Amino acid sequence: MESLSYKTISANAANVDKQWVLIDATDAVLGRLASQVAKILRGKNKPSFTPHVDCGDNVVIINAEKVKLTGNKLSDKQYVRHSGYPGGVRVTTPAEYLKKKPEFIIEKAVKGMLPRTRLGAAQLRNLKVYAGAEHPHAAQAPKTVKLNEIK
Repeated sequence: MESLSYKTISANAANVDKQWVLIDATDAVLGRLASQVAKILRGKNKPSFTPHVDCGDNVVIINAEKVKLTGNKLSDKQYVRHSGYPGGVRVTTPAEYLKKKPEFIIEKAVKGMLPRTRLGAAQLRNLKVYAGAEHPHAAQAPKTVKLNEIK
């Protein structure tokens, strides 16, 4: 009787190998950066991907203020929020956020590419975004990754 030479592995919280990844957002296009980061956060770049388990890596993004938006998105795109009061619509452009809080743009783009579940919220907590080149996660020894090298 022949036996299988392989076995399907279903990851769980006990045997997941979570690593730290460092990505430099300098001159990176926002949407392409966000989709690659979402793939790493979910763990879809690993052969042991399991859809219902947080098997993704921790991602640190630096130089968030140097991210690029193509076309006229810097002035034409709008982020809309509401205060909850009548007439309380607040509209902001990415150009204003890049001056005030550049981390928000990347966090919002990545959040939109993750599942809208408790698992997606847990995976989003593994994302750390910083405006400058400095970050407090040097002790975790994050591995530097280029965006075009992610499979």
